[in-house]
Amino acid sequence: MAAVRKAPRRPSRKKPAVHPRYTVDASVFVNAFNPHEDGHAESLAILAAIQEHGDPVIVPTLLLPEIASAVARASDDGAGAVQYADATAGLSHLTIVTLTSAMARQAAELAALHRLRGADAVYVGVARRYGTTLVTRDDEQRSRAAAVIPCQTPEEALRNRQIPKRTTRSQDRKA
Repeated sequence: MAAVRKAPRRPSRKKPAVHPRYTVDASVFVNAFNPHEDGHAESLAILAAIQEHGDPVIVPTLLLPEIASAVARASDDGAGAVQYADATAGLSHLTIVTLTSAMARQAAELAALHRLRGADAVYVGVARRYGTTLVTRDDEQRSRAAAVIPCQTPEEALRNRQIPKRTTRSQDRKA
């Protein structure tokens, strides 16, 4: 009777780390800009964590005029507002998508079906199309869009980040 040979095991491949993907509403960027607003520290912290870990952020072109407008109105500094919007546009992990006619029709449908404001529906449409989590400070946007896409506040996004804890070699040896 011949012995049955087992095929050698293939070495297991480590799966690459999966980064969370976000669509971040202008409300978070504006809140992070203004240290006098409630929630400023958390908005700043989630944007910093996203940047530090290189998590993809996909936003509509609408983000830039919304940031510039809100910052200029709050600070009465038009040049500073444009600089902040430009700096945001230059973030390495940020992808800005154009509002095409197809995306506009999808946003119109989302606005009508879920009673979203027009600009809010554009962010929801982007998050839906690209499979991202919407991070927003806007309670109405978040509650109405939750039927369509995952939505979080900056605080929730910070809590839900699954960042593996790093251990030192001495900690590994003790385990």
